[in-house]
Amino acid sequence: MSLPHYTDLDHGITAIDTGFCRHALAAAYLLIEKGRAAFIETGTSLSIPGLLAVLDAKGIARTAVDYVIPTHVHLDHGGGAGELIRHLPEARLIIHPRGARHMIDPSQLIAGASAVYGEEAMARLYGTVVPVPEARVMQAHDGDIFSFNGRELRIIDTPGHARHHFCIVDAQGNGVYTGDTFGISYREFDVAGEVFLFPTTTPVQFEPEKLHASVDKIDAQGLDYIYLTHYGRIRKTPALTQGLHEQIDAYVALGLALKDAPNRHQALCEGMMDIMLSRLDALGCTLPKAEQRNLLEMDVTLNVQGLEIWLDREQAA
Repeated sequence: MSLPHYTDLDHGITAIDTGFCRHALAAAYLLIEKGRAAFIETGTSLSIPGLLAVLDAKGIARTAVDYVIPTHVHLDHGGGAGELIRHLPEARLIIHPRGARHMIDPSQLIAGASAVYGEEAMARLYGTVVPVPEARVMQAHDGDIFSFNGRELRIIDTPGHARHHFCIVDAQGNGVYTGDTFGISYREFDVAGEVFLFPTTTPVQFEPEKLHASVDKIDAQGLDYIYLTHYGRIRKTPALTQGLHEQIDAYVALGLALKDAPNRHQALCEGMMDIMLSRLDALGCTLPKAEQRNLLEMDVTLNVQGLEIWLDREQAA
């Protein structure tokens, strides 16, 4: 297995490109602390040879990995957990209580993804989703602290994107591993050190008020960095936090304005794309508009699907 692209940060942290869909779309993080290791996020089952290759390249024995910690069970974050655990005989899986059963028995995850993507695309994107043995699963609640060879990793419950989502506070790494809760930022959009960050509302558990609260909870940790799954480490600023709140509100306003529109899905996609493109203009992004649209298209579609599920749930209530 050739080495995937990876970036060594400070504090024993390595960001590894999981190779999902394209370069620099999804990351897993390898933490090394005095010879012991942990993975935060796994990517898909197809990502695991690359993660193991980086571990081997760093001279870390597979028996030296203590934890595998997906932020939630969406397959681009935790779909490879079972396959990774299979190669790490001492590792335990740390997972949100709402997600534990799906790691032990992933049949519902597989069925749901297959219904959305089709079986052929499911296999191409995610590979084989392997169950995690129940004896190796540890459920983590809000405030739980796991000692990683003396380094504290603290769990904070962060619903809004998904009810089975937590984030990992790493004071030694001066940051929080935020999965999808603190948004998405692709490096192609960076402008003179400034980043474009947008919320993700992918199906099926977008809850605006809870997402607002979770963004504030992450911000309140008082640490300098956000370790994004999509993609890489960014420096947290008040402007980024405020921008997430503004965009969550803009998504909700867009949804409510178009909830009864003919061709609602298409109208919402166009409206959400406009919101994102206008913020890129304000940032000073000089990428051609066609390239901007191409990079955002998948996320816009998924965001709108999640927004529509929320709209329908609200109307039914």
